[in-house]
Amino acid sequence: MKLPKLFLFLLALTVVSCAKKEETTSFKFGVWITADAKREDADYAKEFKKYKEGGIDEVLINTQTDPKLLKRLVPIAKKEGLKVHAWIMAMNRPNDSLALQHPDWYQVSKEGKSCFDNRPYVDYYQWLCPTKKESREHVLALVEGLAKVEGIESVHLDYIRFPDIFLPISLLPKYNLVQDTELPQFDFCYCDACVSKFEKEHHKNPKTSHNTSIDMEWKNFRLNAIKAVVDDAYKIAHKHNKKLTAAVFPYPEMADHMVRQRWDKWNIDEVYPMIYHSFYNEEIDWVGYATKQGVSDLEEKAIKINTGIYIPGLKSDKELKEAILYAKDNGAKGVSFFDGNALSDSNLKTIKETKASLK
Repeated sequence: MKLPKLFLFLLALTVVSCAKKEETTSFKFGVWITADAKREDADYAKEFKKYKEGGIDEVLINTQTDPKLLKRLVPIAKKEGLKVHAWIMAMNRPNDSLALQHPDWYQVSKEGKSCFDNRPYVDYYQWLCPTKKESREHVLALVEGLAKVEGIESVHLDYIRFPDIFLPISLLPKYNLVQDTELPQFDFCYCDACVSKFEKEHHKNPKTSHNTSIDMEWKNFRLNAIKAVVDDAYKIAHKHNKKLTAAVFPYPEMADHMVRQRWDKWNIDEVYPMIYHSFYNEEIDWVGYATKQGVSDLEEKAIKINTGIYIPGLKSDKELKEAILYAKDNGAKGVSFFDGNALSDSNLKTIKETKASLK
């Protein structure tokens, strides 16, 4: 039977309309939280219910890489209608009892000092080397332990980089620092494994380089060391039918400059750039700028961007709404808030209302 042209036209309009609606309503809202095994299940159920009622769709949970705690929390969150991501501090492993038994696993500065006992900036900066076989295998084993947990959406990598060669500008006064150049005490990793591998590949020693800050081979060597860990983690996550996601610095060029992290080159499913405008003394519209930079760098890839928003850096709920809209209007597929403890009832009301306005 031949259908009338008017019917076919109306059907096409309906399909297009539904597709647009799906595109609009699929914008997601997440929150980073840190779990405590001592808390009761009922307490978590109450927290998760509060998030869901406030428009949150997913929780990115740091369980200190404890699969047992993660297994406990997944069904509680899912019962409240939330998706769960397993958040792991990857290369920075503070208080990692196994790693601390191996001082040679830690990154070494250009000054020759190890993160094992000479930690840059803060005491919890205990960075493992991404090149040394034993330390990278330790990190990947932790990734696999989380990836095996049923019901999670992804393993969510954090601190998947080197220590900050440049701090965000607003943090410099806190440490009484001026960072106009790459300072040797913050320049990593010069351990024997890194130097030996680099020498084998490039026939020169970075320790004797005239100016390591403009040695592109040395810079790329470290970018690629992180990429190699991410790419292996991607294989592990997908082997267990999970996605791989990561919290990253605001956009690739900036991440490259500040922390040796070039996330547009990675094998990864989604990224959550931490576009914390207040850290950089920027105005709220910078959330849109930085989001757009990342989206542009990924335009040839199927990697989704979810903009990270720093709740304590916002002056009002008006700015919260503006940040969400700046992210969405510049190509983000979602937003995530740092962190759960900082979200007030008023914030959640704003998130819920903003979410409703997007439909």
